[in-house]
Amino acid sequence: MQKATLFLFLFLLFLTDAAAQKILLSQQEIQQIGKRVFENECASKDENLIAWNEGEDFLSLGIGHFIWHPKNSKVLFEGSFIKFLEYAKTSGEKIPAWLDRKPFPACPWISRNNFLSVQNDRHLIELKDFLIKTKPLQAAFIVKRLEDALPVILKHASESNCEKISLQLDRLMSTPSGVYALADYVNFKGLGIASSEKHQGKGWGLLQVLKGMKDENEAPNTVGEFARSANAVLENRINNSPSSRNEQRWLPGWQKRVNSYLKKEEVTCLQK
Repeated sequence: MQKATLFLFLFLLFLTDAAAQKILLSQQEIQQIGKRVFENECASKDENLIAWNEGEDFLSLGIGHFIWHPKNSKVLFEGSFIKFLEYAKTSGEKIPAWLDRKPFPACPWISRNNFLSVQNDRHLIELKDFLIKTKPLQAAFIVKRLEDALPVILKHASESNCEKISLQLDRLMSTPSGVYALADYVNFKGLGIASSEKHQGKGWGLLQVLKGMKDENEAPNTVGEFARSANAVLENRINNSPSSRNEQRWLPGWQKRVNSYLKKEEVTCLQK
C-alpha cells in the first residue's frame, strides 16, 4: 500500500472512530434537548403527541413526531417510530400488548381520514398514554439516534468532504446547544443519505447542512453557521421540489424551527 493511500485510510479510520464516540451529556441536558424538541414538534402539548398532518401519508408520534407508516404505504421517509419501539424494548420499557409483537406492527390506520374517524379507539388511547409516560425515554432515543448517525454521515461523505465534516461535527459537539441543533435536525429532516429523501438528486438532511457550512475562520459562531446552512438547504429543497407538493407552505415553520437553535439576538442577525 502506498504511503499516501495508507495515510488517507488511517485518517478516515481516525475520523470514523471519533464520530463513533458516545455523546457525553448529563441526564438533565438530554431532557432539556427533549423538552426543546417537544416544543418544536408538539408546541409542548400532550394532545399533539399523536398527529396525522394534512398532506402526509403517515402518522407522527411522540415528542419527535417519529414516523409510523401504514402497511403497504409508499415509504418515502425513515420509519423512526418502529426504531423507538425497539429502543424502548431494549431499555426494559413496558410496551402496550398490541404493539409488543415481533416484528413490530405497521400503523393500523391507513389514512388521515381513517385516523380522524377513530379518536376513541382504545388502541389510540393506550398509545397516547404510552407516549406521555415515555417522554424522557424519547429524549434519550433522540440523542442516541444522533450518536448512531455520526459514523454513517462520515461513511457517506466524499473523501474531499470527510475532514471538513468531521471538524464541523467536532465544533458542534463541543457544546450542549450544538448537540441540540444536530439532534433536532436529524430528527427533523434526517441524514440526507436515502435516495427517497431527495428532490432532483439533492438531499436536505444533516449531511448537506454540514457540507454547506463555512469553516471556523469565516464563521466563528458554529451554531449560527449551522442554522444559516440549514435554512439554505431547506430553501434549496423547496426550489427543487415538484410544484404539485406546494412545499413553500412549510418554509416559515421550518425556518422558525431552525432559528430555535439560536439566541434571539442571533436570529435577527441571520435574517438581515
